[in-house]
Amino acid sequence: MYSLDLATPTSSSRLLLGEGLLANGKLLERECAKLGAHRTVVVSNPTVMRHLKDRVALPPHQLVLIKDGEQHKNWRTLNHIYDQLLTKACGRDTLMLALGGGVVGDVAGFAAATYQRGITLAQLPTTLLAQVDSSIGGKTAINHPLGKNMIGVFYQPALVVIDPLALSSLPERELTAGLAEVVKYALIRDASFAGWLKEHAPSLLARDASLLLEAIHTSCRHKLEVVERDEREQGERALLNLGHTFGHAIEKHLGYTGWLHGEAVGLGMRLAADVSKAISWLKESERQQAHRLCDAFGFHTKLPPGLDAGKMVRIMLLDKKNRTARIHLVLLKAIGQAEVCAELDTAELTRLLNETLKPYRANH
Repeated sequence: MYSLDLATPTSSSRLLLGEGLLANGKLLERECAKLGAHRTVVVSNPTVMRHLKDRVALPPHQLVLIKDGEQHKNWRTLNHIYDQLLTKACGRDTLMLALGGGVVGDVAGFAAATYQRGITLAQLPTTLLAQVDSSIGGKTAINHPLGKNMIGVFYQPALVVIDPLALSSLPERELTAGLAEVVKYALIRDASFAGWLKEHAPSLLARDASLLLEAIHTSCRHKLEVVERDEREQGERALLNLGHTFGHAIEKHLGYTGWLHGEAVGLGMRLAADVSKAISWLKESERQQAHRLCDAFGFHTKLPPGLDAGKMVRIMLLDKKNRTARIHLVLLKAIGQAEVCAELDTAELTRLLNETLKPYRANH
């Protein structure tokens, strides 16, 4: 078992990573008891409970189920959680366990952060994407019809328990989507990890347990290092959004249905490499290297129909990283080195994307 700690100026988290942790009832009961709560509420969804209810040894709890899917990461779902907490007369001594993927973690985290001005939160992520990214670092949010993750707060979980065995029932498509977030860490800050991922891609896709554990541990270590230095995304943490500005535009265009978040990010990273090359930040050989790494995991190579450069830029103008009405893109200087680019005005970016998107159009 790995134990990692996150310490920021305002909060701290403990992260436990190892096979079989979610089935270890004594461990979970002990760790939850350390948090000092007198009542435990588990937020999950029917899909997770159907697959994992007999394989997760949760402490005594009350269950709140929310609908599955990114399209349900909204005010209605958030209010449903509030309704349940109030109906159950939950006080500030309540511990909320978020058992599920990124949607469960984000919405439950936001509810925990805001219910009675904050109750204790623990994340029990059950998808690869949540295990390596969304459960760590305290970002909580819901979507708005005009933009993804536009309403939320930073709120660190007191505890994160990551069990790779929870991935055994994960659909292949969701595993691949989660690997996009793993590849992200390699591209932005670890060139040697990029080589390791390329070498072991077939085994990771085949769910080799020891390799998945190593990939998760490396990703979590990178995430924690960045968050400790920049908890509120005022600088370095923005680099963790490689591919996300493009990916969020794809998701918004689709109404948060059809594509998984990681699938959109996977294509977004290809686009980021292309734009990086187009503005002479990235060598052609390294652009191709980034594409080959994406190809090794089978990330998407075509845009959804109806999304052109103009529409993409209009959606990207709502991105949270933007300052002074300029789009801030996370781009690559090299494999393992990323920077935020604010050099492109909307006209220039639209022109670049008109060329960049040609190979990605569905009818190309």
